[in-house]
Amino acid sequence: MEHPITPPPELVKQWLCSDDYPWGPLEQTSITITANRLQNIATAAAQWGADQELEACCSIALTALCCGTKHQRRQLVYRIRAARRPKPPSLKEQALNQLASIQIDLNKFCMGISTDTIRRALEALPE
Repeated sequence: MEHPITPPPELVKQWLCSDDYPWGPLEQTSITITANRLQNIATAAAQWGADQELEACCSIALTALCCGTKHQRRQLVYRIRAARRPKPPSLKEQALNQLASIQIDLNKFCMGISTDTIRRALEALPE
């Protein structure tokens, strides 16, 4: 039996064949591959496998009887997705975090300088 997270052969062929790396997928010969190309394929395979695992977890959560109402099951799915696929911080969040670090350093050295105006301006910006 094939492991459930084994990518289908068609998908592997798609990863191997691209505009920057032409190769006939039906060839039964050995090929050479650059380390960079191998890394790209490995990354795609790992992401695909992780996505399969995540969808399986979400499917289980949706059908779980112990999780209460349909609304509660959907909330569980949202929490699983958020935990397993967190979104990177926005540019605004990154700027606010860096500004907080700067303020800590300023306070540490008793500079008497406040970044409150910059912080408020950043907070006023849309995400």
